[in-house]
Amino acid sequence: MSSTVSYWILSSARKTIATLQGGQRLYSRYASNRSKSKWRLCPQGQAILKDSATACGGIALQKAYRHTSTEEEDFHLQLSPEQVNEVLRAGESAHKILDLVSRAPDSVLRFESNQLAANSPVEDRGGIAACLQTNGLLFGIFDGHGGHACAQAVSERLFYYVAVSLMSQQTLEQMEEAMESMKPLLPILQWLKHPGDSIYKDVTSVHLDHLRVYWQELLNLHMEMGLSTEEALMYSFQRLDSDISLEIQAPLEDEMTRNLSLQVAFSGATACLAHVDGVHLHVANAGDCRAILGVQEDNGMWSCLPLTQDHNAWNPAELSRLKREHPESEDRTVIMENRLLGVLMPCRAFGDVQLKWSKELQRSVLERGFDTEALNIYQFTPPHYYTPPYLTARPEVTYHRLRPQDKFLVLASDGLWDVLGNEDVVRLVVEHLAEEGQHKPDLAQRPTNLGLMQSLLQQRKAQGLHAADQNAATRLIRYAIGNNEYGEMEPERLSAMLTLPEDLARMYRDDITVTVVYFNSDSIGASSKGS
Repeated sequence: MSSTVSYWILSSARKTIATLQGGQRLYSRYASNRSKSKWRLCPQGQAILKDSATACGGIALQKAYRHTSTEEEDFHLQLSPEQVNEVLRAGESAHKILDLVSRAPDSVLRFESNQLAANSPVEDRGGIAACLQTNGLLFGIFDGHGGHACAQAVSERLFYYVAVSLMSQQTLEQMEEAMESMKPLLPILQWLKHPGDSIYKDVTSVHLDHLRVYWQELLNLHMEMGLSTEEALMYSFQRLDSDISLEIQAPLEDEMTRNLSLQVAFSGATACLAHVDGVHLHVANAGDCRAILGVQEDNGMWSCLPLTQDHNAWNPAELSRLKREHPESEDRTVIMENRLLGVLMPCRAFGDVQLKWSKELQRSVLERGFDTEALNIYQFTPPHYYTPPYLTARPEVTYHRLRPQDKFLVLASDGLWDVLGNEDVVRLVVEHLAEEGQHKPDLAQRPTNLGLMQSLLQQRKAQGLHAADQNAATRLIRYAIGNNEYGEMEPERLSAMLTLPEDLARMYRDDITVTVVYFNSDSIGASSKGS
């Protein structure tokens, strides 16, 4: 069974490449049904990836297929168990909060995170930071589409907007005084996990200028204690999206700044952000990333508590919202083939101005001499585009007061949720915790000698692919791409999925980014009793 799965994945990839090279159609129907691309640009209904060279309705996009060999040996590569583990664990990160932040909320013990790319470059981003002028930790997952530019920008900037929104009037005044007197600003964030190397190092002054305009407007509200957390999250999402849109409309002299701003605005990103302050948990979501709680009741039974709803065509509330916001004549066209206007899967996202701006504004911006082909900008207006904006970055915000039975929080991009259900994710994290406990020797009862350690290492090595992952996020990614239709782990399938050439991996799986946050039940219980 396992070798059959491996052969099926790799041989179907070979057939797909042959179809691409044949030039008769962009993809075979078989392949397009499995394409994970969020954007679909062909009005004829064919699915295309974002960098295809084939013209679609007069739209010429750049080639992205760097590896299209059909040599037999390319499809019989097999990763060893050690190589599989090396690939899966390359992006791991795990930290105890108190080792990183002295004044962090004691409700959070630690976090574990990981990422596995399918796109090249990866379009997902993740970030974790502590707010230094207020209390609270921020955890964010950002899922890009149409390129990575928007996800990178949002992952770098959104936390600052949230942190500023939560500041008191006095702190904001200190920030403004420092800017006016050209003194160092108060530190705003302490990054615990940065979303990656910034591509905006040379344009951060523009971003700081716009952040300053935002806090000046907050100062004008004369709110002594600042916004509530729910208001801060709501305003931050919408204000950053507005700034992304306005930055490319404003005249910019620097060519690099102009080009980056255009790429950010014309690509897109969904976002899920959690703010934890003591027992207070707020989650803001725009798009199809997701957050869930793992809950253990007093009787020992585990359950899942969803904290977000996916904003897509399968959400009746989203369908109703879209129909309310547009004329009745568009009821049949606002969602077509389970996509917004027939082209985009999430119904809420940052960027994607081609679904927010008028046709006239899009033309006026793109006619300023941009090399849109080199920048890989989609010049595409969907059919039935009558009453924009159709897309919003306004998040849904959920509040949950943490209880001792709330053991962990999982945030992940839709690459995970496409293949694992909420209950599956909770079960896998619980299994991880159980294995973690089993693999820790009881040093009080067992001798801590070299022989014991060598025995443990030999046991771990003998287990091969089934060796316990030290990171729950890694375990989730492993099962997401390696489980079969019965929910069982198939090492051959896992190896085959990781062996696919990078130009084909995106057709069979998506980027996956996961963060698991563990709570301190004792501290939460003490806070509950105190209140």
